[in-house]
Amino acid sequence: MRVFLTGATGFIGSRIVPELLAAGHPVLGLTRSDAGAAALIAAGAEPWRGDIEDLDSLRAGAAASDAVIHTAFDHDFSNFVANCEKDRRAIETLGGALKGSDRPLLITSGVGMGGGGHGRLAVESVFDRSHPNPRIATEEAGEILKVEGVDVRVVRLPQVHDPVRQGLITWLVDIARDKGVSAYVGEGASRWSAAHVLDVARLYRLALDRGERNARYNAVAEEGVSAREIAEALGAGLNLPVVSLSPEEAAAHFGWMSIFAGLDMTASSAWTRERLGWIPEGPSLIADLKAMDYGV
Repeated sequence: MRVFLTGATGFIGSRIVPELLAAGHPVLGLTRSDAGAAALIAAGAEPWRGDIEDLDSLRAGAAASDAVIHTAFDHDFSNFVANCEKDRRAIETLGGALKGSDRPLLITSGVGMGGGGHGRLAVESVFDRSHPNPRIATEEAGEILKVEGVDVRVVRLPQVHDPVRQGLITWLVDIARDKGVSAYVGEGASRWSAAHVLDVARLYRLALDRGERNARYNAVAEEGVSAREIAEALGAGLNLPVVSLSPEEAAAHFGWMSIFAGLDMTASSAWTRERLGWIPEGPSLIADLKAMDYGV
């Protein structure tokens, strides 16, 4: 299958490219720059110029392909709500180009949409339509397309990591540097699920090759790593003290990250592993935090 991949030069997308090529799938990779085009050509993919706000480019790329994997997202959290709506429009456009066919559209969401919280693991069978996270727009768009006959498969992400980037934890590193302490909220008992980026890339490919129509998949290797463990690893790496903050103190310390800092985001991938035969093999989140070069 010729696959149109958005976010093809990004943290996850750039790892999906070799996975698809190795499985025999030609890749049409969305990029907005000459450097991105050169990187895609070097990797063996075909560049497609545009971005997630260029809806004509998205529509044409999807129409020219046998499947679409959408990983692009604007991670400017100062405009998070607007960027979630931007993602909604991109998904509507990509799905519109696939209507009337069996060509699958794989979209990217977060494990929190699986109805966890309060110590319960988020699962693939649940879509929490009342979830307060604005990223719910992603799956809302997907649900509408399903009704319209599009094969929409959802890959839900935890904290995706390697020794350079770790999802939301990347911003925790910056905050710790700025504040001079590595902090967690309360007892630090809230937990975040996680997976290594190469395992996640492989899951996208499996969801394409073996996935079921309109299914959801949790890309989770570790069901939950505690906030205290994460803070202690960052403190050790940055040579900073580790402190506990009250919920009231957390808002001032973490800024926009305060909405996530004390949030429990645990998730199971038992169903995903069973259906796709996915077995995570990469290092743990804490291992990658310990391996990170904090001097960069």
